[in-house]
Amino acid sequence: MTTKPGEVYRVDLGMGGKVRLMVVVSREDPEAPRALSLCAPITTSNRGSPYEVGLPSVHFLRKKSFVNVQGLQAIQHHELRGPVGVIFGEPLERIRAALSYALEIGGDSAGSKQVP
Repeated sequence: MTTKPGEVYRVDLGMGGKVRLMVVVSREDPEAPRALSLCAPITTSNRGSPYEVGLPSVHFLRKKSFVNVQGLQAIQHHELRGPVGVIFGEPLERIRAALSYALEIGGDSAGSKQVP
């Protein structure tokens, strides 16, 4: 299985968690040494931080939703159910910008830059 950035899957987070939609944020790599994808959870809770990216209204989201890049997780491919949809274009670019902010990659590593 090869995942692509922006694909949205259902993931069972186990005992303490629940089944949650997660968006793949790792690069597409058919030669990856492990069957893992980096994913960020989709939530309806927004705390107004630069770690949360608002999503457009799409058929697979019932309510206004946000990607929480602070919840980044490595998910084994056998745990992914779907894909149920895809996030692309400008919303995916905003997710990437929020990841850059969260990980202090590129741009302003001092952390003072706010993500739109």
